[in-house]
Amino acid sequence: MTSRQATTTLWRPTGSKELDLVRDLNWRAWPPRLPEQPIFYPVLNEDYAIKIARDWNVKHNGAGFVTRFEVDAEFLSRYPVQQAGGQTILELWVPAEELDDFNARIVGEIRVVHEFR
Repeated sequence: MTSRQATTTLWRPTGSKELDLVRDLNWRAWPPRLPEQPIFYPVLNEDYAIKIARDWNVKHNGAGFVTRFEVDAEFLSRYPVQQAGGQTILELWVPAEELDDFNARIVGEIRVVHEFR
């Protein structure tokens, strides 16, 4: 009998540059944050991720992508859910210095599920 690890599905709206870096990491990790990015913000709602990718990333970068990935649920319990606006605008705030630990808890691959241009 095998036990399946409990995971939580997260989404991340992203632009082309970050997506290229994820591809370089074999779809298994997020790249280190830049100095002006002290927090990594995955979101808990696909619709919210779509809105950011479509309305912000396209406007500022010419393209927006929504990724979906699974993370060990027990590990994620250390990050309180942050409500960044309305009831469905929910995200996690992962400090940049904890991103390596976060990446190590990704289960499977990061997948692109929506693309906007």
